[in-house]
Amino acid sequence: MATFLLLIIYLAFISLGLPDSMLGVAWPIMQVDFGAPLETAGLLFMTIASGTIISSLLSGKILKRFGTGKVAFVSTLMTALALLGFAFSPSVTWLFLFAIPLGLGAGAIDAGLNDYVAVHYKAHHMSWLHSFWGVGATLGPVIMAYTISGQNSWSNGYLIIAGIQFLLVLILLFSLPLWNRNKQNIEASSQQEIEDTTADEYAIVKPLQVRGVKWALTVFLFYCGIEATVGLWGSSYLVQVRDLPAEVAAQFVSMYYGGITVGRFITGFITFKVSNRTLILSGQLLAFIGAILLFLPLPTTLLLVGFVLVGLGLAPIFPCMIHLTPIRFGKTHSQTIMGYQMAVAYTGTTFLPPLLGFIASYSTIGIFPVFVVLMVAAMLISSETLVNLLKTKKYA
Repeated sequence: MATFLLLIIYLAFISLGLPDSMLGVAWPIMQVDFGAPLETAGLLFMTIASGTIISSLLSGKILKRFGTGKVAFVSTLMTALALLGFAFSPSVTWLFLFAIPLGLGAGAIDAGLNDYVAVHYKAHHMSWLHSFWGVGATLGPVIMAYTISGQNSWSNGYLIIAGIQFLLVLILLFSLPLWNRNKQNIEASSQQEIEDTTADEYAIVKPLQVRGVKWALTVFLFYCGIEATVGLWGSSYLVQVRDLPAEVAAQFVSMYYGGITVGRFITGFITFKVSNRTLILSGQLLAFIGAILLFLPLPTTLLLVGFVLVGLGLAPIFPCMIHLTPIRFGKTHSQTIMGYQMAVAYTGTTFLPPLLGFIASYSTIGIFPVFVVLMVAAMLISSETLVNLLKTKKYA
């Protein structure tokens, strides 16, 4: 039963990943159809992410009142309805309207499932969990590329994704009794782990005053800023600067998300032999190399390699950071700190990609690779500062 519940959680993360990569891939075509300026995509992204920040900050109260199963069901239903609205939106105004429930649907379920898996499962389960997010994030551009190239329609892409979401809604609906039956076992397991933890030194300290928390939040800020920026603006950069067809650009972005997905799947096995700390540093260095390839005037093939390397490099960072949360900062505050991390992560998603769009609207989208290089460097510096603060801890 516990294994089946874990599979349900994996499916829920597919639903989280599906909408995340759609807008950036479709925007070169949507921009023309709606006659909208380039930076509108950034504003839509901000609207979606703002809703996610709000729901993640409220996730603690929501999850305690309704339970993870019901929250997962309602959240997925909200995103399915929002994506259906995107498919039939007659104007940009309607896109902004449906962006609100699309964002609200993601925050609470994201924070809740991350904390649950971080506390109750080993590191490889966390990597595989986020690999399933990558399955959704990779599948989105593939479907959108197919509908753009074969049917010349971005709206059909959203329609297909909405259909997949509704299928996941049904699965989550029928799984609700399973969540209820496991509630007591989950609570008992959580209590035992809290009693066994060696991190109770932080029990009387406020979450934000725990040593290293603020630097951890900074890492999440830049990580999600990078991940979202490449997903949102990569296609526009390839179309407008590198003169690639929109469907080819969509495939490049899909390969980027594919790198994240495959990387996290492989990371799940590597965690048996390699520490989270080593995986995080290795991933950051690999992402930096990939970002440099995007910056250089290289042939198209090597440009694709750059996108894939950035994806592979980013792959272990988020799940390893999440899994280290109760280890670094103690289980007493892990749920609260997890909520903070999700909120700050989505803050990076909300503001950093639109910042690039704003700058590009007054210059050129050609600054895209420079922006990515600088953010990767900032993430690396923040992460190493955190490690130095926690160097007395075994799993820093």
